[in-house]
Amino acid sequence: MEKRRRTLFIVDDNLTNLNIAKDILSENYNVITIPSADKMFTMLNKTIPNVILLDIEMPEMSGYEAISILKTDSRYKEIPVIFITVRGDSASELEGLRLGAVDYISKPFAPELLVKRIEVHMTIQEQREQLRNYNDNLILMVNDKTKAVTGLQNAIISTITELVECRDYSADGHIERIQSYLKILVDALEMSGMYHETIKDWDKEFLFRSLPLHDVGKIGVDEHILNKPSRLTPDEFERIKCHAAYGVEVIEKIQKSSACDDPLLEHAKIFAGAHHEKWDGTGYPNGLKGNDIPLQGRLMAIADVYDALISDRPYKSAIPHDDAVKIIVAGKGTHFDPDLVELFIKREGDFRVAGAGRREGDRRQLNAIAV
Repeated sequence: MEKRRRTLFIVDDNLTNLNIAKDILSENYNVITIPSADKMFTMLNKTIPNVILLDIEMPEMSGYEAISILKTDSRYKEIPVIFITVRGDSASELEGLRLGAVDYISKPFAPELLVKRIEVHMTIQEQREQLRNYNDNLILMVNDKTKAVTGLQNAIISTITELVECRDYSADGHIERIQSYLKILVDALEMSGMYHETIKDWDKEFLFRSLPLHDVGKIGVDEHILNKPSRLTPDEFERIKCHAAYGVEVIEKIQKSSACDDPLLEHAKIFAGAHHEKWDGTGYPNGLKGNDIPLQGRLMAIADVYDALISDRPYKSAIPHDDAVKIIVAGKGTHFDPDLVELFIKREGDFRVAGAGRREGDRRQLNAIAV
């Protein structure tokens, strides 16, 4: 494929210099000769050159003034400028370089030297453009790959969540509601400045996308226990409690198989293993206490219990929002993180709205509050 001819501006008030430079360079480049800096800016509105040869000493606007304007305009500041001048002192050359010129070429022109200097700067400019295009393409490739990975993650999470919901009929709509509750609490945390050092490094996208995996461990619990239409026996309750540890095991297997440090999976593992821990240490699976419980688990505990309270169960009807709030408040310092309960109280109206969209009637819920 024929290589695209590159464009060169030569700006000089001396017609002889313009013609000489054009004769030397026009074999290899599209050469546009311009008699003044003012006319150069008019031409720039029509054509963007690859390189500008700019005379320093011109009437009305000098080369120094012109390059100062070029370098402050985002449209033109990346165009390489080479000063052409009869000056030979180092002070003039340093001033030009300070203003952004890439080179100096002395007049009268030495044809071979002029050709070689322009060739070098055209090559540099071309390589920069190639690198810029490569970087742009690389960014597009990375973005496409990221979208593909995100899509795969979402598909896997959705499939696993649907699998859990198929086995546990009571989970219908649970995920969407607790995602809303968690967003309310995290937003309140950020506004309050509470636990700032913990949450400042959280990637919120991964945090909320990981949440549906918090009950993945229910895959390892017998279906007849998950859907028992009455209260669980102590033995059944112990067996269903295992879903938290099962969930951690499932996610750790995924982490090991993928061999990557994925923040989404890390959040998911914490949610799965910590959402039934209690502030006073009486929760499960590890009996963690107070701030030893990961913050994700303490947040989820409030969201999960609230949703269980306002939802129908096989053996009970949903209770009103105000009564659910009283139960959450009563669990302050025993079941729940006291600071988070205070945030919940401030935002309980938002919880009411988020929970009001639940489907009524035919839905079977979990068998025990916060199982």
